[in-house]
Amino acid sequence: MKKNLVLASTVLSTLVSSWAIAAPANAEFPQTVKMKFCIFDIAGTKGDAYTYAKDLVLEAKKWNLDVDLKVYTDERVAAEDFKAGQCEGVAISTMRAKQFNFFIGSVDSPGSLPTFKHVRELVNTLANPKLNNLTINGPYQVAALIPLGGAYVFVNDKKINSVEKAAGKKVAVLDFDKAQAKIVQKLGAQPVASDITNFAGKFNNGQVDIIGAPAVAFRPLELYRGLGENGAIFRFPLVQVTASILINREKYKDIPDFDQRIIKMRQFAATKMDMVEKLVAKSEADIPAKYWLDLTPADKEKYTALMREARISMTKEGFYDAKMMVLLKKIRCKFEPTLAECSTKDET
Repeated sequence: MKKNLVLASTVLSTLVSSWAIAAPANAEFPQTVKMKFCIFDIAGTKGDAYTYAKDLVLEAKKWNLDVDLKVYTDERVAAEDFKAGQCEGVAISTMRAKQFNFFIGSVDSPGSLPTFKHVRELVNTLANPKLNNLTINGPYQVAALIPLGGAYVFVNDKKINSVEKAAGKKVAVLDFDKAQAKIVQKLGAQPVASDITNFAGKFNNGQVDIIGAPAVAFRPLELYRGLGENGAIFRFPLVQVTASILINREKYKDIPDFDQRIIKMRQFAATKMDMVEKLVAKSEADIPAKYWLDLTPADKEKYTALMREARISMTKEGFYDAKMMVLLKKIRCKFEPTLAECSTKDET
């Protein structure tokens, strides 16, 4: 069951291996670079990420990269080891990556990327070498952003079909992302500190009434248990969940072509969007139709406005990076220039 957990596993390892795929052997980058990579795979050495990533040990030699892999079933530990310098690269959720790179960590702000096409545009934009400096925060740099699909609201009672009815309900929030708890409190609901490893169990066991999760987690985490006979999933994504590949640049500051390798990795990530979109669509189509509920156009408009207000106020409070908010607004307005926000300066 766990082997198929989280699209991140397969996609992350595929993108990590891009170091090896995108360039001729030893042609462009003659200097050998050694790197230890910490990969989060909840299924451990039996998971898809680890299985695929083992191949990069051989493939990476084509880019003159000597890669050593270490797999983690606990994302928190993987992040801590990366912070402690026990590995030079890490593959984790973007929400947890926020501690290393505030710019990229602000991608998961509510309503900022309404659909997959918006995420695709962001990934393509980040592949532009002109934005390379924005991907760097101190010693840490974003090597790739990987979409995992929209995070939908799962409720254990379909009667919880409005913000007003969510008041007083228990909502699982990731304990390392203070923004989530803040938003839940603004809605009058009760945040319950959780982690990637236990939020599903709390929902399935009735400890919380509401969670947000991408469709890819539905079967592996058995979320149908929490939904029961009366639950529902609202077809209105709050955020587009992503994962990030980060590099600690400190060790490679004397390698003149290191930035070019990172840029090529982000460019390679952009070429994988069709594959990722198909996997996300498949996971959403795999959820039984009986669970899905659609919001009315009026409710969608209301919740879009609420999320926008939350982004603006929380950016001012320091929860999100202002430069990323500007970039995300430009992407939204590129696809829908008639949006009311496109004529304002609230997020510019």
